Amino acid sequence: MNPIHAARAAGQQIWLDNLSRSLINSGQLARHIEAGVAGVTTNPAIFHKAIADGHDYRPALDALRGEQLSAEQRYERLVIEDVQRACDAIRPVFDASRGDAGYVSLEVSPALADDEAGTVAAARRLRAAVGRDNLLVKIPATAAGVRAIETLTGEGVSINVTLMFSPAHVDAVAGAYQRGLEKLAAAGGDLSRVRSVASVFLSRWDSLIDKQLDETGTPEALALRGRAGVALARQAYQRYLARFHGEGFATLAAQGARPQSMLWASTGTKNAAYSDLMYVEPLIGAETVNTLPDATLAAFADHGQVVADSVTRDVAAAADHLAALARLGLDVNALGERLQADGLAQFATAFAKLLELTA
Repeated sequence: MNPIHAARAAGQQIWLDNLSRSLINSGQLARHIEAGVAGVTTNPAIFHKAIADGHDYRPALDALRGEQLSAEQRYERLVIEDVQRACDAIRPVFDASRGDAGYVSLEVSPALADDEAGTVAAARRLRAAVGRDNLLVKIPATAAGVRAIETLTGEGVSINVTLMFSPAHVDAVAGAYQRGLEKLAAAGGDLSRVRSVASVFLSRWDSLIDKQLDETGTPEALALRGRAGVALARQAYQRYLARFHGEGFATLAAQGARPQSMLWASTGTKNAAYSDLMYVEPLIGAETVNTLPDATLAAFADHGQVVADSVTRDVAAAADHLAALARLGLDVNALGERLQADGLAQFATAFAKLLELTA
């Protein structure tokens, strides 16, 4: 059993954090799926790289430039075709799992991060344009995004919530999902058809925290380096268990509602001194997803070690670690807002550059 299948047997889905036309045309996506990959995530940076580097897009883009379309409309036409083809390729996984796995994510424009009505409208439009049951519309966990998530979940839209960085984000997003399901249930909707994942970004935590710990420079501070991301994930998973396997969700579960799975994102190790699987091996857990960039996926397939429920290990130590950071003046929720703002800015920059390619 390869590590990807072993993780699935332990309850975790491994998704690929990449998509391009060449990945599909070359058959590599199909090979990933055959090896056990159970989903695909995308973002503006991924599509910018794909279109900038990919010869596969040039004929279609040249044809689209002959139509009276905006740069954003051309971009959407290009990537919607990719997403549709990826959805079709992984549809057997979706069918075999009865809608638990086999999804492809497509993100709304980063320009809508603070626009609740615009996010709702864009999500409806993209969902209709892709026209696949196994699409997850990707929406950031901003204040406006959280309100949009509640509305869209209430309409039966399946969502990948992105750019989550703190316990406060985890709680806000889970609450919006649950309230949305309650609205859908009240309207007589089929709760079993809704799928949601909540994406907690990890490596960016250690990049930020390590820098601040180095600046502090005390032995206590230096001993805390390289552990913030995993500690945050383990605490997030405890929140997940308490909410979605507690009494508060029992009524919805009895009506067929699925828990909102924790998804570990930003899992490529940024510091070469750390393990290349530092955000994978310690975070195996039931009903979780880990989305891996190509290099991390290759590393996991090559030498990954799967220990069931590793995400539930050392939970007290994870809480102690976050408390130790707080004692040093590092407020996890406040830093989470900073990281989310930085992430939005990075995606907005990538999106702007992407539209330059399709102008």
